[in-house]
Amino acid sequence: MKKTLTLTLGIAAVLAAALILFILYQNSYKMTEEKVQIETPKGILTGTLALPKDYSGKVGLVVFVHGDGPINDTYDDGYKPLWERFASKGYASLSLNKPGINGAPGNWLDQSMEDRAQDIRYAIAWARTLPMIDKQKIGLWGASQAGWVIPKIVKEEHNIAFSILVSPAVNWITQGQFNTRKEMEQAGATPQEITKRLDYNQHILQLLQKHASYEEYLKIANSDNLISRERWYFIGENYQSDSTEELGYFHSPVLLVLAGKDINVDVKDTERVYRQKVPSQLLSVIHLPEADHSMMNEKIAHSKSLTFLTAVFAPRKLVNDEYLKILADYVIRR
Repeated sequence: MKKTLTLTLGIAAVLAAALILFILYQNSYKMTEEKVQIETPKGILTGTLALPKDYSGKVGLVVFVHGDGPINDTYDDGYKPLWERFASKGYASLSLNKPGINGAPGNWLDQSMEDRAQDIRYAIAWARTLPMIDKQKIGLWGASQAGWVIPKIVKEEHNIAFSILVSPAVNWITQGQFNTRKEMEQAGATPQEITKRLDYNQHILQLLQKHASYEEYLKIANSDNLISRERWYFIGENYQSDSTEELGYFHSPVLLVLAGKDINVDVKDTERVYRQKVPSQLLSVIHLPEADHSMMNEKIAHSKSLTFLTAVFAPRKLVNDEYLKILADYVIRR
């Protein structure tokens, strides 16, 4: 009996050790990550520089431009599969913590889109001083809200090699209306409920247009969906964002990646505007029918438990593999 118990415990220990090693292997990436601090006239920017392992000579660089929200430099490790793919093609990746995140100074809710663009410009200037970075091969990657930031960057930075925009927003107001409608439809709301919510949002917009205080907003606010004071003033600063005319500032190749299951951004309208405003010789458009706004596979994205298990045991599988391949192949041609 004692021998059987000992054997059972021994097997369990071996299996546990094997599982730990498997998880560690799955969460180890073929690249080198360095935490960085960048001094700017407006303060310190912090982030991560991910470099290819065992590179020789100079490498290209992809600078990441986040979407909305309190995002850290690794996007809670969600960027790492993409960094690894870029590294396999001889590209480094540089990504910042938003102000106030991961100990970075400041507060991202105090920023305008122009402020965000300026931070990236500071990061690019810093990267150009690094001896391993090829100054002629610095490109941008950005998702969602980055659609309002990247055009402001390329307006001033004429040596950007390429820009990759993933389901980028074009107009703040119409994007919000689209997102509200799609989320409510997905939740099973009736047409009447959707109309009521859109009418409420229109009242909020009217307050923003007259620069109403937070206290004025609270008088009509839906108590089930309150906006914080900081978020209210962030929206007030940025709700007029519209990249339509700024898309004409692109002067280097643009890859537009659109998700078929996107309920955040109206990808059909986004494609229409990009085709109208970005010179056709610069623009490439890719459709990924089974991906959602975050470029996760739809089945994983709709299950919290599956998302968690995948993140632990196979984190590379969180991201649509076709998306990773397309982006890696794109940068190697730049």
